[in-house]
Amino acid sequence: MSDSAVSKPKDVHDVADKDGQFRRQASQFRNFVTPHSDSAFSPEKDRYALYVHLGCPWAHRTSIVRTLKGLDDTIQLIVLDAMDPAKSWYFSGDGEVGPKKDPLYGFKYLREFYEKADPHYDGRVTVPMLWDKKKETIVSNESSDIIRMFYTAFDGLLPPEKREETKGEAGMFPKSLQPAIEEMNQWVYDSISNGVYKAGFASTQEAYEEHIYPLFKSLDRVEEHLSQPEHQPYLFGEHITDADIRLYTTIIRFDVAYHTLFRCNLKMIRHDFPRMYEWLRRLYWDESERTNGAFKHTLRFDVIKKGYASASRSKIVPVGPVPDIHPL
Repeated sequence: MSDSAVSKPKDVHDVADKDGQFRRQASQFRNFVTPHSDSAFSPEKDRYALYVHLGCPWAHRTSIVRTLKGLDDTIQLIVLDAMDPAKSWYFSGDGEVGPKKDPLYGFKYLREFYEKADPHYDGRVTVPMLWDKKKETIVSNESSDIIRMFYTAFDGLLPPEKREETKGEAGMFPKSLQPAIEEMNQWVYDSISNGVYKAGFASTQEAYEEHIYPLFKSLDRVEEHLSQPEHQPYLFGEHITDADIRLYTTIIRFDVAYHTLFRCNLKMIRHDFPRMYEWLRRLYWDESERTNGAFKHTLRFDVIKKGYASASRSKIVPVGPVPDIHPL
């Protein structure tokens, strides 16, 4: 498909509704990879490709879990490096961050995949996107679904020590903690992970203030949560869980992007939330076999700053804070 043939949706920067509020659209591709015999999408090595942008926190979740689970050799990772205001994510062609063009079809724009999967698609084009090479269609563009798939769907292809059933209570989503994790995920998503966007993309003072105060109230709540012995060193004790992964991708971007570019500037993580900053640094700097460096090696601070400067329509990319994150 040529550049001129790619449809032109609404400018991706025009994200607030007429009342000034940012409302996230629901993902439209919600299929699942499962190991069941009748599954339309069965787990197979080299069958799937995960499309991400290194600046996006939702995509970041999926690349973290891919590496945590040891799926790097099972699921191909393809990194887009640019955003067009009208056409969304694309390959710029410089090859510095990701490939110069899509390695599967030679596409330039991610939208071309959406339109290949559904020629009548007219919704927003988002990352992450999990592509099925065999059926040549989108499995899912919902990060929450993709990370849950990655937890267990491919376990049959992994050595026993990497499987969730082997890990038991040390797994990323253990049964005994699922109700508590889901409860925390709900308020973290609404007021923190999505809250930074509701504040940052607000187009009226009223909408901005409606979300900025609940955001910091919830950050205080996380700080208090981490003060409890049973919630140390990670959010639910001694093992990294689903809750840590979801919160991490927002907090690692907070000081370097949301504080400045999204006006989430009542406090900074590094100065005002000492327990959370220790939790963050513990995850980031862990390059042991337990994490495979998943939290550090799946991001680039320069890409994050550049991406959010573009998203906020700023021509200036912040150089600070320095350092991007302190050592442990």
